[in-house]
Order: sequence, then structure tokens, then C-alpha cells
Amino acid sequence: MIDFYKYTPSKLPRARGLGITFVGQPGEFNSITDVAGVSVGYTTLSEGDGGLVVGSGPVRTGVTAILPRLFEDLTVPVFAGYSSFNGNGEMSGTHYIDEAGICAGPITITNTHSSGVTRDATIEWMAKRFPNHMSDLFALPVAAETYDGFLNDINGFHVTKQHTFAAIEGATSGAIEEGSVGGGTGMKAFHFKAGSGTSSRRIEYAGKQFTTGIFVQANFGHRKELMVRGHFVGEHLSEPALKIGKASPDLSSIIVIIATDAPLMPHQLKRLARRCPLGLARTGTIGHHSSGDIFLAFSTVNQSAARATKGEMTSFDFIPDEALDPFFAAVVEATEEAILNSLIANQDMTGRDGNFVPALPHEKLIELLKG
Repeated sequence: MIDFYKYTPSKLPRARGLGITFVGQPGEFNSITDVAGVSVGYTTLSEGDGGLVVGSGPVRTGVTAILPRLFEDLTVPVFAGYSSFNGNGEMSGTHYIDEAGICAGPITITNTHSSGVTRDATIEWMAKRFPNHMSDLFALPVAAETYDGFLNDINGFHVTKQHTFAAIEGATSGAIEEGSVGGGTGMKAFHFKAGSGTSSRRIEYAGKQFTTGIFVQANFGHRKELMVRGHFVGEHLSEPALKIGKASPDLSSIIVIIATDAPLMPHQLKRLARRCPLGLARTGTIGHHSSGDIFLAFSTVNQSAARATKGEMTSFDFIPDEALDPFFAAVVEATEEAILNSLIANQDMTGRDGNFVPALPHEKLIELLKG
């Protein structure tokens, strides 16, 4: 029986598997999927070695799909809010989220030059899956990206709509893989191999228990900045080093998706999204110019209000703004842990032109944390 607090389904260690402790109480799987109805799917593309041949590889990329509702309910919008800490990146659909406070359908994350593909593929998937519903509607799905060109043939455009369909169709609840999977396949953070990571927190309010889950695609930070649970470890981890054949290792970004089953209004979800940088800060980053740090939060409840149409009156429950501090804490805590999971549940990777990104050395990290 796998302890999913400590290990991924493939038995890669997570942060807690190294004995690292955190505050707050996670959900059952310490995952964004602890929020009922939320599922995550991956398509991972990893093939080829050697020098870059644009269009041929090497390929180190993929697609992540996050479904905010069960398949049969995906046409029902969720209340949503977003925030940008540093805007050198892309997340589609945010203008409409600002305007109406909702989004609908699968959320995708991939590499910088493929987010248009996953956006369009998501619309096509929705139109085919729900032809009666989508026949006279437009769709503005959320598609986000981070840059994997240090390891991947990013201008080879290897991500296709079929890969997006597969990620959506393969979405599951429960324990999910982390590290070099899905859109996180070719990513790095603090010059160590990173990518996909997740965590969650339970919050008690008014006699009820709510869950807030975090998913990150981590691809940011410089080595000397890395901090783990208050310890400045990066300056002591010069080895193993990056090996650079060609391409800059410094282009970076992070996408954070927040899911909650707490009844929150769009402006409150935006407030949750604004707390993500505090979780990033706990890992040491300064928010570099080249980093696109963009965050989305959504609530899975209040379905009838989110789907209300012209001619209807509606009402819904919400938690007062004055009571949001525990939810802010949950976002900060789980964002930090999800980033560390993306680093720890990982392995060395060599990509285009022999560019090499090492995994965070577990034994050395433990030694530094004990010191």
C-alpha cells in the first residue's frame, strides 16, 4: 500500500517522503484532486537524443489537462479569478474571467509555443463531446504555458490536438504523478529538474470542512536562490551542475492552478490567486524579469449560480471576506509544497544538444536540512 503523502503512484518520493515537514492538514492524497470532481490527465512526449533538428527533436514536452468538474458537467462554468505576479507568459481566457468571473471546460498547460494548439483542441473536444450544448455557444478555455526550450525542440511543434484530447480523456482523480510528466516534462526550477507538482490543505469553517488544492507547472528560479523550509540550500548545491550545449537555461515561468470546494465569489478567488507569490517566495525566487508567473483559482460549488442565464434570479452561499485568512494560508502552504514535490519527485534529464538538468540530490538536501 503506497503512502501517497510520501510517494507518487510510481513510487517516486515526494517532499514528505524525504522527511520534510509542513504546516497544515492535507487532503486524502495531498493533491488538487482532493477537491471533489477535479481530475488531472497527462500526455507525456519524450523521444530522441543528440543535437537539435527542428521538427525532429529531441522531444521533451507534453500536455496537462485539469478538469474542474466531472466529465458530464464540464459545460457548467466555475466561478474563477486570476492574478499575475510577473506577466512574461500566457494564460488564455483571462479577459473573460476578469469580465464575468467564470470559466468553463478543461484547463490545459503545455509549452510556450503549443498553448494555442491546446486551446483550440480544447474547444474542438468540447464541441464534439457536447454538440447540442456547444452548437450556438463560443468557448474561451484556459490554456497556459511555460518554456521548455532548454530541453525540448520547442519550435518543432510536437504537441498536437490528439495529444490534448488524450490528456483530457485520460484525466483521473485520486493520486496523480508528479515531476517530468505532461506539460511539466521538459521543465526545470532553480536549475534542477522540475515540472508538475501538487498539494492540498483542509480548512474548517462554520462547522464544515473544505479543501483547497494546488497544481503547479514549475519552471522558474536560479540555483543560488533555492530555499527549502527556511533553509538557504541553493548556495550549497552547486553540484550536480547544469550542462549547457546550446540555449539559455534562464527562460522561466510558473503556472499555479488553485481548486477549492469552498463557496467563494470571483473577487475572492482572485484574492486567493494573489497569495501564490507568497508560496513562491518561500522557495526563494525573486520573480525574474523573464518569468511568467500566472495563477488561476476556481470554486467547484454554487453550480446553479454559475450557470444562471438571462431571465433567471439566483442566489448562492459565500464565505465572508473577513474569514478568508485560513484559505489564504492554505494557498501559500500548498503552493510551497507543490513546488517542492515537483522538484523532489523527479530524475535527471538530458535533452536537445546534450543539455542536461540534474535532479535535486535527495541525500545532500536532507543533510543540509539537518544542519
